[in-house]
Amino acid sequence: MTRKPARLLVLALTAATAVAVAAVPASAADPYCGIEWGSLPKVATASDTEMVNGVRAGRHACFDRLVVDLGGQDTTFGSYDVRYVSLVSEDGSGRAVPVRGAADLQIVLRAPAYDEYGNATFAPADRHEVVDVYGYSTFRQVAWAGSYEGSTTMALGVRARLPVRVFALPGTPASDHGPRLVIDVAHRW
Repeated sequence: MTRKPARLLVLALTAATAVAVAAVPASAADPYCGIEWGSLPKVATASDTEMVNGVRAGRHACFDRLVVDLGGQDTTFGSYDVRYVSLVSEDGSGRAVPVRGAADLQIVLRAPAYDEYGNATFAPADRHEVVDVYGYSTFRQVAWAGSYEGSTTMALGVRARLPVRVFALPGTPASDHGPRLVIDVAHRW
């Protein structure tokens, strides 16, 4: 008879321990900053009439951000192809556009950096350093790969192949604030 209460006590303690362990979240399995983006290509196809007007970058707590300012006739934008590649090639010539970092992110926008008359709407002062990203956690270099036949390509050198997300922000109708393409790259997995 003394064995039965002892056995029940052991079973009760085992069950209580199992419940307590199951209730504790597995922090090693939690995504970094809640980021669940992945590193596969991000592609959207839409008919747009936008032009590239500017490129800028910013730092956030969990990711680095590249923003491409667009302008034209629409307040929306949705035609891009952003993906990791072994090497980004220059538009038109096909020459390699090497960038610093362990991974190359190719950014192709179906938006030229020139207007319908061939006048530049955006021309970087330095094709090798379109935006100063010195000291950023993830970004290493932003290089211009050209604007040719209605598309613009840039090379974004990053520290490693990390999660990336891409989305467009709408512009404001009847203003100088056009849509923006946003590319975020996480600081880590």
